[in-house]
Amino acid sequence: MSIIREMTIEDYDQAFILWSQIEGLVLSEADSKPNIASYLQRNQGFCFVCEADNQVVGTILAGHDGRRGFIYHLAVNPEYRKQRIGHRLVEASLAQLREIGIEKCHIFVLENNDLGHSFWTAAGWEKRSGFLVYSKTP
Repeated sequence: MSIIREMTIEDYDQAFILWSQIEGLVLSEADSKPNIASYLQRNQGFCFVCEADNQVVGTILAGHDGRRGFIYHLAVNPEYRKQRIGHRLVEASLAQLREIGIEKCHIFVLENNDLGHSFWTAAGWEKRSGFLVYSKTP
């Protein structure tokens, strides 16, 4: 039996270990404990974990900019896949975003993350084209 609940900073250590084990999920300084604590505080009610067997087996970070929602770090322990945990985590975040009037959500998936592409396509998400993402460190 697994439960979905809001993520807290107390989940960080287990979440970081999980993220480190997921192919296609790239970690950076933005994923440090202080940065995740700040993210969770800024996006209360949108980030969730799945617990099973007294451990974190799934995570989702989600937030918004006031217009659009964004999902990061959807991760499910490979031993717990095919149980709809990923879908339940996504729906938990989307439900909270809908409650505040956010009607569209985006996720960035690495080009070579075939498993991620398969998941999002099967879940009914539309692959977008026609634009590039540019980044800069301020």
